[in-house]
Amino acid sequence: MHLSLSKVAFTFASTAILALSSSTHCAASSEESFNITPSAGKNYTLPPLPYAYNALEPVISEQIMKLHHDKHHKAYVDGLNTALTGLSNAKDADTIASLQSALHFNSGGHINHSIFWKNMRAPREDNNKSTNGLKIDKAIKEQFGSTDKLTKLMQTRVLAIQGSGWCWLVLDPATQKLDVITLPNQDTPGMVNKVPLLGIDIWEHAFYLDYLNVKADYVTNFWKVVNWDDVNQRYENAVSKSKN
Repeated sequence: MHLSLSKVAFTFASTAILALSSSTHCAASSEESFNITPSAGKNYTLPPLPYAYNALEPVISEQIMKLHHDKHHKAYVDGLNTALTGLSNAKDADTIASLQSALHFNSGGHINHSIFWKNMRAPREDNNKSTNGLKIDKAIKEQFGSTDKLTKLMQTRVLAIQGSGWCWLVLDPATQKLDVITLPNQDTPGMVNKVPLLGIDIWEHAFYLDYLNVKADYVTNFWKVVNWDDVNQRYENAVSKSKN
């Protein structure tokens, strides 16, 4: 029984660490401990936003940011800690198996949102021009033709998601090429062996209070708040790491 517990813990630890370590900034605050081992005696914590709640207005309102960060992201963190506590106390295989869904969902929610906050900054008009001079700009042009073509592709892909999920710009470590993927619920790019660079959250809590059911307006305006410097840092780090 101890072997089963260790195996489950290792599986989820590996998934979390892969996705989190793929970004230059480790996806959350420097005080965050990413040691998922329950015996370490440390819980996951909610990372602070890297800007004020109203910093993304008028694209994303202060009200949404408070709810999204303080309520929804916190719920994933709390759910992850609860599941890990249950895992550390598990005495039988049925209990271990029953916790896998909560570990998968809540660790994914924590990982995705920790990256998402840093993927954004205060709105800028013509923000796609912010890629000029960055190393990722060359990769985008080689793979998609231009930043504008990339954004149109991601808009098409994200709006095709049925229900809740994410659209991601990722790097495939095996090919060293950029790709656009969509994932359901709170699955992470790390779970499919991709490095997350830029994510668009299409869960309703990310936009509904501002845009109601008009997802297309949310996705169109999202590009005004993309922090291309952060995306580029993640890209540079991922490329460097894959070459070592």
